[in-house]
Amino acid sequence: MKDHWHSTANGPVYARHWGDPDLPVLLMLHGFPEYSGAWSDLAPYLSTHFHCIAPDQRGYGQTGGPDDVTAYATGALTRDMADLITGLGRGPITVLGHDWGAAVAYNLAMRSPDLVDRLIIANGVHPVPFQTALAAGGAQSQASQYIDWLRAEGSEDVLAADNYAKLRALFAAHMDMSWLSGDTLEAYVTEWSRPGRLKTMVHWYRASPVQVAKPGQPIIGLPDYPIDKLTVHQPHLLIWGENDTAILPEATEGLETYAPHLTRVSLAEADHWLAHQKPAEVARIILEWTGVRNT
Repeated sequence: MKDHWHSTANGPVYARHWGDPDLPVLLMLHGFPEYSGAWSDLAPYLSTHFHCIAPDQRGYGQTGGPDDVTAYATGALTRDMADLITGLGRGPITVLGHDWGAAVAYNLAMRSPDLVDRLIIANGVHPVPFQTALAAGGAQSQASQYIDWLRAEGSEDVLAADNYAKLRALFAAHMDMSWLSGDTLEAYVTEWSRPGRLKTMVHWYRASPVQVAKPGQPIIGLPDYPIDKLTVHQPHLLIWGENDTAILPEATEGLETYAPHLTRVSLAEADHWLAHQKPAEVARIILEWTGVRNT
């Protein structure tokens, strides 16, 4: 693994690289509350066939970012990654996103199709099915009540208290967190502890326009979403850890409307953190789908 800095219009972005730079590029986008090191379990399985690039996205890790909520609008975050890809000078690449990284990955594929030739999502959601589920007032709305809590002023201070106890509990949400221990946990705490970092991480939620219904109180009058502008035209793989309690299957219902070239693969013994829990299996799925066999 090697460290690199990439130039973007919004400032430099730190990234970890694995594999031969001459191999096809795989851009790996982490979510909340992770950082580029989130891919350290999976990338070694893929780096014999891809040049894996995992950035600390804006507001995270060594990249950091301004204390300005508007800097974390999805469009700005997507431009960061579009600039990074353009700077590589390698043409369209494969993009893999998880959690919030999936939001950026979807936007890259939809807004800059010339930069993305294949889209892989691991337990992440397209904006339209997700907003539909959030507004329904059902199970996904219940599971996502933490979003409005995070948006409240000072939530980052509560997350950091008592050695990040609340953040670690939010991370777990009744899922298998055995992987977050020892040196791995220490590395995460190091990233969370950078000055102002938790606040800028939480700004991703504050900048998001998604509306979360109260359980049993559906939000009505959602806008009509333009399918033509929100379609993923590239080959698209969705890998799903079935035991995810943060993002539920209903948040992907109707995805085929926006992703006509979709392939779904489920992992029965994994949850939201599948890239940590089942890295060899996730890598096998990716390599088979991309037409590369792990040898």
